[in-house]
Amino acid sequence: MPLITAGTPAPDFSLEDKDGNTVTLSSFRGGRVVLYFYPKDNTPGCTRQACAFAGAYSEFKRLGVTVIGISRDSTASHQKFAEKHSLPFILLSDPERQAIEAFGVWQEKKNYGKVSMGVVRSTFIIDENGIIERAMPKVKPDTNAAEILEYLKGGK
Repeated sequence: MPLITAGTPAPDFSLEDKDGNTVTLSSFRGGRVVLYFYPKDNTPGCTRQACAFAGAYSEFKRLGVTVIGISRDSTASHQKFAEKHSLPFILLSDPERQAIEAFGVWQEKKNYGKVSMGVVRSTFIIDENGIIERAMPKVKPDTNAAEILEYLKGGK
């Protein structure tokens, strides 16, 4: 399934957060959401990306934006990841790939000539009405949070 595009309604989902609470995307209607998908907790790129979002979190809050990270990791893994790196935003566990597949981020990946299926690091900005405002496939972990903030503040 191809990556979902801007102008499309964001697929709703219900997933568990790091504390075992069920979080539904549609419950954030009325506010903007930055939804980012990443391959795995505690790997170098994913840790840098999460820490960049954590570092910019007060700015996202000031703009009234909810930040949500999703991977296939368990809720227990998310809890350890969040505690280890002081991550203040929502981390959701998607072991069945409900949201991962709905957003089209489960794709063929090539790594050192080996082809496998996996999560393509992607970020979506969802508007107040639940419509995807911007889809950003294959984002870079080090610059993703800053690029989104610039966009949200009216940049490119």
